[in-house]
Amino acid sequence: MATILVIDDDQEVREFLVTVLERAGHQVESASNGRDGVAMFRANPCQVVITDIIMPEKDGIETILDLRREHPDLKVIAISGGGRTTPENYLHSARLLGADRAIRKPFKNEDILHAVDELVQG
Repeated sequence: MATILVIDDDQEVREFLVTVLERAGHQVESASNGRDGVAMFRANPCQVVITDIIMPEKDGIETILDLRREHPDLKVIAISGGGRTTPENYLHSARLLGADRAIRKPFKNEDILHAVDELVQG
């Protein structure tokens, strides 16, 4: 299975993702913002990063850009429920800037697991 870093400022979403991914056999770490997530990745790289877009400290777009700059082959899944605009706008930007997949909140377990499986299996 894969090693995954989940970055989301919403504790419930973060814990939900960790639980779903661990039950599927993945090894999962988590961070509550992009700044901490990038630092965690640098200290302990993983195969897949799942990041929210709208977060304090460092948003998901900046997080994706930082991680892609240092690790161009890293697999990234962007998630968003929107903010001041629709989630699709943020997710479209995330795809343009390097996210491999973009998933709108709320999502189903299968959506995340399918995206992870596709990215890990290449």
